[in-house]
This record gives sequence, C-alpha cells and structure tokens, in this order.
Amino acid sequence: MDGLELPALERFFGEHVPEFGGKLSAELIQGGRSNLTYLLTDGRQRWVLRRPPLGELTPSAHDMDREYRVVAALSGSEVPVARAVALAGPDVLGVPFSVVEFVEGRVIRTTEELDSLSQQDITRCAYAMVDVLARLHEVEPEAAGLADFGRPEGYLSRQVRRWAGQWDRVRTRELDDIGTLHARLAEACPAESGASIVHGDYRIDNTILDSGDPAVVRAVVDWEMATLGDPLADLGLHLVYSDPAFAPVLAGAAASTSDRLPPAADLAERYARASGREPANLGFYLGLGYFKIAVIAEGIHARHVKGMTRGSGFEQVGEAVAPLVAAGLKALGGWR
Repeated sequence: MDGLELPALERFFGEHVPEFGGKLSAELIQGGRSNLTYLLTDGRQRWVLRRPPLGELTPSAHDMDREYRVVAALSGSEVPVARAVALAGPDVLGVPFSVVEFVEGRVIRTTEELDSLSQQDITRCAYAMVDVLARLHEVEPEAAGLADFGRPEGYLSRQVRRWAGQWDRVRTRELDDIGTLHARLAEACPAESGASIVHGDYRIDNTILDSGDPAVVRAVVDWEMATLGDPLADLGLHLVYSDPAFAPVLAGAAASTSDRLPPAADLAERYARASGREPANLGFYLGLGYFKIAVIAEGIHARHVKGMTRGSGFEQVGEAVAPLVAAGLKALGGWR
C-alpha cells in the first residue's frame, strides 16, 4: 500500500506489539488532509497508524513523537484518548510513525453524516465537545509529565511568526492580504490569557463519538499540533472551523461548518462557563485561527499540485485560502 510497507510493519509489530497475530492488512482512512492515517488489522485486533504525508515536510510539522507523547500522557485523565501502543523512528518505513488502539465509535466528517442526528443530539454533541476542550485546558502539564512540552510564554507571538514562515515555505502564489493579516496580528498580539495543553486542531471530525450517544466523546484524535500554549487559541480555532469558508479544506462538506451546530457565540459562552475563563480578545484569537488554517490549506494545495496527496477532495482546497484570509481580517475588526 502507498505510504506503507506491510512486511516491515509486520516485523516491527512482532517485536513491539505483544497482541499482534502475525500478518497485517491495511486501509487508508479517508478524511485526513495532513498526516496519513491507516486502519491496521491482523484479523483479530485493530490499530490506527499515523505517519507524515508524502513529499517534503515543513519544519516542526507532522511530529509523530510529540503526538504520541501527549496521547500517552493523557491516558487515564478526564480527556478521552486512544491507548498509545508503539512509536517508531524512520528506520522502519523511512519516516517516523505512531500506533494507537482502534477506538470503536463514529467519526462525523460531513454535513450529511451530521444531518443523520436529531437537532437535540447535535446541540448536545457540540456542547460536550466544548466541555472536553475545557477539561483538556484544566490538565496540569507538570502533573501529566508534560512540563517541557512547550513554552507558554510568548506563545502567541511565536504562532504569528511561525505561520508567516510556513506560508513562505508552502505558498504557490502571491496573496497580498495574507501579508496584511500577518502584520495586523503582529500589531494586535495580546499577552497570553493563560497556559495549558492545547490540541491545536480541535473540531468535530477530530473526535470519535459514542455510536449510541453522540454527546459522549470516546476519544480526541489527531494531536500533531499539540503543545503548551494559550488555551484561548484552541477555542478561537475551534470557532473558526464553523465558518463555511473552511468547508473546501475538507472536501466541501465539513461537518464543523453546518448551520445546525450552535452559533459560535453560544459555544464561546459554553466554554466560558465550563472553564471559568472569560474569552477576552476573542477577535485576535479568531484572526489567528483563520491565519493558521489558511496557511495549512495552502500547504495541502501545494502538495496536491505536486501530486503528493492521496485520496479525494484535494482539488478544491486551494480555493479556500483567500476567503479564509479575508475572514481573518474581518474577525480582527471585532468579535460580534
């Protein structure tokens, strides 16, 4: 399979996964736009493997070790995660990869999948996700063994610089507005509201929900952007994912953009109640979220242009970049 070498994986599993039965089959899990995610099985057990995308990687992105470390650290906490199984360096597949347990449940990626739920269940699910985000931000990094997982001081200014640098690495065209957005974010950057573990990519399709009750989050997944930083950056990005401008990044029908989900203002209020943290300067955090996902969308578009993506729906991702930048500039004008 493209991106995997099953004989090499079988040798690795034989040495590092005690419950492994001897022969693997794999399938690419659709929906990923960054790291490649595969479902593996030996006919009895199931695991999920994540590895970096094909092609050239941007510095610090697709960090398997960080993703695996935070998942292992949160095991047993009030934040639901998949059990960490194994971590490998590049000697097995040519790139690092991580393996976690397969968590039974449902992943809601599209508006069509979301529409199969009642309005009451959709609302309950949205609020449950915000409650889980608040619980993540309550975890003490030192107690979880993550005191050195990041540098919370100066996190916001570093984020602004980092994503500007990422744009320079992945851009396929000139876009004046992104320079304007970067400059305005740098000028408006506030002091951090606090310090916590941040997921960095928190939205409905990065959770596994209980099959019987969608208001129960069984696991939060896709931790590749996790670090220590300002918790309101997580909230701002979560709210940005509700903008229809984001839909092309996830093949045009992203569940997070459905108008059946509660309005962003309601979700922000729920977070404030659940966390006890007032979301001040939310316009900045929204602008930063738009900036980040615009750059990520351009990176995905760049890999697609070079023929380095696998799966469907990548051809329209580039169309999202300019509208996301425009929305970021609007958000900086004031939170409504």
